[in-house]
Order: sequence, then C-alpha cells, then structure tokens
Amino acid sequence: MSTARLDLHDDIAVITLDNPPVNALSHAHRSSIVAHLQAAEANNRIRAVVLIGAGDAFCGGAEIREFNTPAALAAPITRQVAEAAEALKKPVVAAIHKVAMGGGLELALGCHYRVASAGAAIGLPEVKLGLLPGAGGTQRLPRAIGAAAALDMIMTGEPRKSQDLATLGLIDSIIEGDLLHGAIGYARALADRAAPLRRLRDEGVAGDNLPALFAAARERVAREWRAYPAPVCCIEVVEAAAFRPFDEGIRFERATFLRLVETPESKALRHAFFAERTAARVPGLAPLKDLPPIQSVAIVGAGTMGCGIAMTMANAGLSVVLVDVSSSALERARASIADTYASALARGRIDAKAHERRTSLIQFGAELSAIGKADLVIEAVFEDMAIKHKVFAQIDALARPDAMLATNTSTLDVNAIARATRDPGRLLGLHFFSPANVMRLLEIVRGEHTSDQTLSRGLALSRRIGKVGVVCGVCDGFIGNRMLEEYLRQAYTLVEEGATPQAVDRALEAWGLAMGPFRMMDMAGQDIGWAVRKRLKIDHPDKRYSTWPDRLCEAGRFGQKTGAGVYRYDAGSRVGQPDPETARLIAQVVAEQGTPQRTVSDEEIVERCMLVLANEGARILHEGIALRASDIDVVYLTGYGFPRYRGGPMLYADQLGLAHVVQRLRAYSGALMGDALAPAPLLATLASEGRRFNE
Repeated sequence: MSTARLDLHDDIAVITLDNPPVNALSHAHRSSIVAHLQAAEANNRIRAVVLIGAGDAFCGGAEIREFNTPAALAAPITRQVAEAAEALKKPVVAAIHKVAMGGGLELALGCHYRVASAGAAIGLPEVKLGLLPGAGGTQRLPRAIGAAAALDMIMTGEPRKSQDLATLGLIDSIIEGDLLHGAIGYARALADRAAPLRRLRDEGVAGDNLPALFAAARERVAREWRAYPAPVCCIEVVEAAAFRPFDEGIRFERATFLRLVETPESKALRHAFFAERTAARVPGLAPLKDLPPIQSVAIVGAGTMGCGIAMTMANAGLSVVLVDVSSSALERARASIADTYASALARGRIDAKAHERRTSLIQFGAELSAIGKADLVIEAVFEDMAIKHKVFAQIDALARPDAMLATNTSTLDVNAIARATRDPGRLLGLHFFSPANVMRLLEIVRGEHTSDQTLSRGLALSRRIGKVGVVCGVCDGFIGNRMLEEYLRQAYTLVEEGATPQAVDRALEAWGLAMGPFRMMDMAGQDIGWAVRKRLKIDHPDKRYSTWPDRLCEAGRFGQKTGAGVYRYDAGSRVGQPDPETARLIAQVVAEQGTPQRTVSDEEIVERCMLVLANEGARILHEGIALRASDIDVVYLTGYGFPRYRGGPMLYADQLGLAHVVQRLRAYSGALMGDALAPAPLLATLASEGRRFNE
C-alpha cells in the first residue's frame, strides 16, 4: 500500500509523506517514496521536487512497530531512500514542519536543500536507544553544520529548533506562512536559476582543531556516560566523517550501528523505550469516549508530598487548591512552593511568564469545604489507615458526586480506604514519588471496585501531567515499595553478615544504581522505614527483619534531617561520612544475636540485592499485581534509580538467563534471608521451560 503520494503543481512535484501519526518510515512508506522519486526523475515536465509531511510532522523517523521484524531491514532501507533523493538530477527540497527526527532528518539530509517552518524540532535521538544514526546522518550532518555542532547533536540526542539550525547552515530558508506554498516557490526559484545540486556527500567537514574537539568529547563521555557504549561510538563515526572519504565513513557508520544493536545496553534502552509506551495499554479496558475532563484538583494534606503534587498539577496548567486544617502547615507549604518556583526562575528553568502562571494556579485553603468544586480530590495525609478513613469520610461528604477521588498512599490497602466512601468505584490510588514535581513515575492503583471510567481518567491524567503511569493491583506496597522492602531486607542482612553499609552502597552504585540503599534511606528518612517495619512485623510475623536499623532510629538517627542516620552529616552537607557510632550499634546487635561474621564480596552484594528484586517481581507478576514484566521494569527505571542501560530488574534477570538466576538464588539459600531467596514459583517454572519474563 502506498503511504506517500505524488502531486503536480505545474512543473514542481510534491511528494507528501503520509503515514500517521508521525509519517514514520515503514517499509511500505520507504518503498513508496523511492517510487515517487523515480517517477519524478522520469517525468520531463517536472523541474524540481518537494518532500513534505502530512499532518503534524515531516517525519518522526523509523517505524517502531517494525522493530525486530524483517520489514525493518527490507530494501529500500532509510539510507537508500536518502541516497535516492540525493542522486536525483533535479533539485530536491525537504520542507520540514513540527518534527524531523532520526531517519526523518537523515532523509532531509539526503535532499539538496532544506526549508522549514519556524519552531520545528529537528534532531537525531538514536543515542537514547543505545544506537547512533544509521542512515548516513553521522556523515552528512557534520558536512552540513560542522563537526562541533553535529557531534553535540548526535552524542546527546537533543533536538534543535529550525531557526538555530538555519544559522548553522542546515536549513536554507525559514518559510513564513504556508510551508507548502513557500517550499514550491523556493523549489521553482532553484530550477529557474539552474541552481547547483548541493549534495552533502561532496562537502567537507568544517571545524578548528578537530583532534582537540574529539579528545574533549571523549573526556565528557568518560565523565557522564561511561556505562553507555553508544556516545563514544558517536564520537568515532563523526571523527570518521571528518577524516575519511564519505563512502568509507558510511561503511564505518553501518558497521558501528550493527555492533551497537547487539549490545545489552542498547537492548535494555530499547526495551525501556517500548515498555514505557506499553504501560499505558490496559488489557480489557475499552476506550471510553467523552471522559469528563480534569481541569481542577484539590489536594488534602500540605506536607512535602502535597506540595509536590500541587506543583505537578500547576505545571500542567491545572488549577489547584491545597487544603490543610493546620495554618502553620499551609504557611510552610506556601513558602516551600514559592521557593521552588523562585529557584526555577533564577536558574532559567522557567521564564517569568511561566512563573506567574504556575504560582497563580495554586490556591490555599484552611477548610476542607474548599474541595467542593474540584474535578479530582487527592488525599495526601499521614500514612495511617485510621486517619485516612476519617479524611475520606469527610471528602466523600464534601466533594462533588461526579468528582474523582484518589489516595496517594504508598503502601496501604486501597480497597480498605475506598470502604470509607459511598461509591468506591470513583476512587483509585495515585501513588506519586517524591519529589512529586520531579519524579516521572506514577503508580495508578486499581482497586477491586475502581470503575473503568475512573481508571481511564487516571491514565489520561498521567499523560496530561507528564508522568509515566503504571497500572497495578492492590497489595502491600504495590509494585515498587513491595519489591523495595525485599531489597532493603537483603541490604540490612548483608551488613549483619559482615559487610559494611558503605561497602554495600559502593558496590551497588558501581553496578549502576543512582544511590545505594543506605544513602537512599538516609535521604528519605530512616523513620519512614522504621514505621513500615513496625507495621509489617505485625502483619507478617513470619518474616525476619534486621534489628540494627531500628536501633539507629531509637537513638534518634533518622538520616540527613537529623544530621545522622547510617552516615553522619556535617552541618549544611548532604554528603554522608562513615560514622563509628553506626559501626558500634551494628556490632552490638551482631554480638547479641551471635551472627557469624564473614567477608562479603561485592559480587554477592549485587547478586543478592538485584536477584531478590526480580524474584519478588515474579511473585507480583504471578499474583496479577502487575500486568506485565515490562511494567515492573518501568517502575524501577522511572521511580527507583535503576540504571536505564540495564533495562529494569526483570529484563536484567532475562539477560542473565532465568535458569542462572534460579541457580544463584538457590546458592544463597543458606543466608539469613533464605526465605526471600527461595525462587518464586513463576520464576522456577519459566526457568525450567527456557522462557523469559519479557516475552
């Protein structure tokens, strides 16, 4: 089926890319473009060709639905489409509006000239998938805009605006008004004056002291992206553009691209990319038309989380009322929000207009009746079931009957909370992660009575506020915190067995985690974990919990906020230092329990902490708490500092091989935490069948 069309405007051929929603370069689309280029070449009436996109994009790049299928590599591949445009003996003009990304930009680079609407976003984002542009982009872009600017675009994957690229020479003209009309006029003028066909392959690469440029780039990669293979490969291919003939550079680009495709890092990054998009799809949830829009939000509870949620909503253009019966809490919230926005303005992250708009959208209320007009009411009070029941009984009486209700609980039973309302169908969990105005993850907790409309509104809201929404069922801790609890139990027990807290943190951070467990808990507050453990010891008396973290809390060592937790913090510093008092408390507990001490290797630290995540994830998957293994990966990638280049705990286990994971878990079965290290039934079954979590 043709997904591009050819229209004649007198002596100018217009080839329109038409493959909604972003004119991605599917195999059918690529074939159609080449066929139309050949037809334009053969038609003596045609003097020039314009390539333009239909809808809201010039071209968004590769067709992701064809990834990992034969169609992705079927001729003509994108490089050959660009070469077909470049080889034409008539001027070919790319007319870019809104978006030209990846293969879309590479196609435009194959054209002889490029015009664009103002504000179009243009870039080569392949590095974010652990790849590099593989259709000639690494060889043509440096010839168009110079080595330094091209290297930055390719190595970071960040797009640039069309106006900026016009000053660099990539865009030949910014078209005011109708792009098609302007592009046809531009192409006709080229034909009238018999303008030369500017083929980038024939150009040189501009730049001063290029060896120094590439050396500095390598230093940056070693500093910022040392675990990612793609950025250094981006340097190598741009270096090839600068110092090798074009055709040799193209061959090197292709070979490097194919090598990167097979790296575990690229596979993990591509998995993460698709997993985030898959998370929004809920099997059995029929699309509902005319969902009541959420334009106003009331938040009950003006603590740290309430403030963060309020800013999240205001940042997305929703009106907010932040309610708390404590006047002092409201004043602290007002000051905190003002400080956050003032800091963002001072750092250039928002402009004065955005600052004024966002601050004006947040109102403060000391009476719960202020929630009465809101489309959505979110409870963000203290994690105590009795308190939440009391608050929701009041919310239920004061909120509009058609308002959606949500609890921000991080661990408590959403079904039990819903029983405090007359209509539990309009309630769900919206578990934001702190700081809520920064963290991308939103766990959308579907209760046993949550209606399809309520769930659909929750998913729509997550998209509106720029969050990655992951739907999960009800259990203690949902997906993320339930797994975190097992991870922390391992970390605490490793210290009991002989590791130091700093050794555990160091090993896991070297492996790739953004923050080790003890630094993380010191930042979050050791008292938070203490409260959870107290409750879990009652709910699950059969589980073993280390007691040395409780001793820290009993001594008032709650982390950064008290100047001491696992680590000691000097005044005004967030950098923890090893503390002899922590070592003394641990030694005291170990002596009381008579726990044998041994040397614990970094390998064991990483294996036990990571594999127990996947093991608990298998239980969550088996119970139906998570819809799919990739959803679990998304939770850990976007909410828990799991390294993106490892793809998430479930993909990491898949890459190790589930039979290997089972074998390693059983090898540790004699450890203090043997119950948590016993392979979950689903994991054992998949391993015995040679299968994977992410199939």
